[in-house]
Amino acid sequence: MARKEFTYRGKTLEELQGMSIAEFAELLPSRQRRTLKRGFDEAQKALLKKLRAGKKEVKTHSRDMIVLPEMVGKTIKVYNGKEFVAVMIQPEMIGHFLGEFSLTRKRGQHGSPGVGATRSSASISVR
Repeated sequence: MARKEFTYRGKTLEELQGMSIAEFAELLPSRQRRTLKRGFDEAQKALLKKLRAGKKEVKTHSRDMIVLPEMVGKTIKVYNGKEFVAVMIQPEMIGHFLGEFSLTRKRGQHGSPGVGATRSSASISVR
């Protein structure tokens, strides 16, 4: 069975990559569209410049950068507050923020309760 070709709001990846940022912004949800219309800050401009220079792997602290069609296929290391997490940009990530793919909190790993942790374990004799 052939894999279905990726589309975003009815546009193929090639069509999206051929658009200007202003044209692409019109396809995005309101929060992302407003962010792009406001313009990029200095860190985001530096990230785009490095990506356009052809670097395959770039480090950034810009978790609020929106994934653009030109980023597809690149690896961006996004800072999560402790380390840089490598994020391979897939077509399905277009329109999301980079921070969504680099989680800042670890999942809590709980062990088994110790003796005395519950009322029933208090009555068990420990030998």
